[in-house]
Amino acid sequence: MQTQIALFDGAILRRAALDAVLKLNPRHLVRNPVIFMTEVVSILVTLLAVRDAVLGHPFAFQASVAAWLWLTVLFATFAEAVAEGRGKARAASLRAARGETMARYVPLPEDPSLTLPRPAAELKRGDHVLVEAGEIIPSDGEIIQGIASVNESAVTGESAPVIREAGGDRSAVTGGTLVVSDRILVRITAEAGGTFLDRMIAMVEGASRQKTPNEIALDILLAGMTLIFLIAVVTLVGFASYSGAVPSVVVLAALLVTLIPTTIGGLLSAIGIAGMDRLVRFNVLATSGRAVEAAGDVDVLLLDKTGTITFGNRQAAAFLPAPGVSEAQVAEAAVLASLADETPEGRSILAFAREHFGIIAATPEGARAVPFTAQTRISGMDLPANDPKAGAYRKGAVDSLAATLGVAIPPELAAGMDRIARTGATPLAVAKDGRILGAIELKDIVKPGMRERFAELRRMGIRTVMVTGDNRLTAAAIAVEAGVDDFLAEAKPQQKLDYIRAQQAEGRLVAMAGDGTNDAPALAQADVGLAMQTGTQAAREAGNMVDLDSDPTKLIEVVEIGKQLLITRGALTTFSIANDVAKYFAILPAIFVAQYPGLAALNVMGLTSPQSAILSAVIFNALIIVALVPLALRGVGYAPIGAAALLRRNLLVYGLGGLIAPFIGIKIIDVILTVIGVA
Repeated sequence: MQTQIALFDGAILRRAALDAVLKLNPRHLVRNPVIFMTEVVSILVTLLAVRDAVLGHPFAFQASVAAWLWLTVLFATFAEAVAEGRGKARAASLRAARGETMARYVPLPEDPSLTLPRPAAELKRGDHVLVEAGEIIPSDGEIIQGIASVNESAVTGESAPVIREAGGDRSAVTGGTLVVSDRILVRITAEAGGTFLDRMIAMVEGASRQKTPNEIALDILLAGMTLIFLIAVVTLVGFASYSGAVPSVVVLAALLVTLIPTTIGGLLSAIGIAGMDRLVRFNVLATSGRAVEAAGDVDVLLLDKTGTITFGNRQAAAFLPAPGVSEAQVAEAAVLASLADETPEGRSILAFAREHFGIIAATPEGARAVPFTAQTRISGMDLPANDPKAGAYRKGAVDSLAATLGVAIPPELAAGMDRIARTGATPLAVAKDGRILGAIELKDIVKPGMRERFAELRRMGIRTVMVTGDNRLTAAAIAVEAGVDDFLAEAKPQQKLDYIRAQQAEGRLVAMAGDGTNDAPALAQADVGLAMQTGTQAAREAGNMVDLDSDPTKLIEVVEIGKQLLITRGALTTFSIANDVAKYFAILPAIFVAQYPGLAALNVMGLTSPQSAILSAVIFNALIIVALVPLALRGVGYAPIGAAALLRRNLLVYGLGGLIAPFIGIKIIDVILTVIGVA
């Protein structure tokens, strides 16, 4: 999915050029009051130019102004079309990944061996399908039987397969992904046309994009400014009549277009669309621009511990020997007791012993496995007498194993197990032939780089809170290791919901990252709900963003993009307003200089003639939109600085730049027009 798309891809530009013309439809432009007004003025000036041409009057000046007014409108629609085109290009690659898929429909889930061919498009919620190695999962669903390795590169762009299995929070599968090994029975959870891949296509195309509150407020401001300047220009006729120098309609039209904030009006839509597109490049999908905008103002971040901050499965972290026993002996016994243990914990013991002690073992011939049960909480292996390592190897919960063997835990070992428990980890006892050899430390491993990422969030002014159902002792230990600011222990779904509501009642914006069904209510309540793609269907539907990489720390990029969106909008608004101030010096003196020669002192740019001044300002007004399109698409760079410093930077860079650029640009255009004899 994440094929890099150049900022100005040739195919996108060609399609955008056509779309820009189609967007000239007044019914589309009426949603943008500034550009709509510019189009109305363009139509008026065009009609005046045509009238003068028909009557045999000079019309070159009117036609030139009309042409550049139309280009102003066209450049504004082109900026929006380019931003949308990038989303359409990504959507096209997703459609190619989806393709036409046939499913093996299972009419009787209790008998998966009986299957019938059925097009994926005809599957309904609640249907069951069988998917084997080499086959495409036909639609979104939940695994109800089996375990498989799944290649999700069509969705996430990552080629490394992931494990999906029945039960727990890793049972959700996505339509369009490929089963690499084994076989799974999947219950469909999406209606036809409503799969996650279909929603992704709609999201990246921007079809469901709604204006954010900030955009609406800015639209109202721009509409108000447009109305004020329209009134000012119309009333100017009355004031000018006293001097006997009433400006022509074409001059007044040019004055109006250069006064109203056409720069930000032309780029506003592109800025919002580009913000969502930047999220897609980070493998995050947002259901609305509002979610992206809210991310820029987040104060509190809640993260579910299991599967989000930690890997989710307890893993072996250390071997603790009893007095008189070596660590290697404990490791060997633990491996032999875990050979038949197919749980994630059992597999992690084998991996830890192989990595740290070089122990690689296979189940000996004639050995008898002792499977783990919830009643005994013990597993193990009995090796026959003719084996060099003959004996009865057991591992399990400390109290269960001690009671079953009828032995006491050595005091030194018991003290070590207590230390393990106090850190939030779990000790498992290991025994051979009825003798306790030591313990295995199992812990929920914090994902690498978490502490550094949370420190970065803290620098951005965001408070991190870990949410977990673990007891306070375990939660406190994980919180310290991960480096979060606070934690909420023994948290049930209602408690998470209440915490978010309490924070919101105090005026804070809250983001929540989670992956389980129990996270769904909190994800729905949060201002920004970032659901993990590896999580459950309920979690993905509740959030307003989905992280395809299932990396909760991705919220740092989400927040940065949200802040970048707000900063870009503010910077270009500052530039646009400052830009208009400078254009006054080109237009206003030109209108009345013939009647009042003293106004020539205001011609600080030294423009050749009134006509050249007016036409140069109109041309500059159009070209500046094109010049700022790359900045609108790429965004203003974000740095974690305070609001006061940010305001100073905007005023210095974009405010001062907006004042200076027109003086330089309009003068250059005036010189060119003079040289080619237009003015």
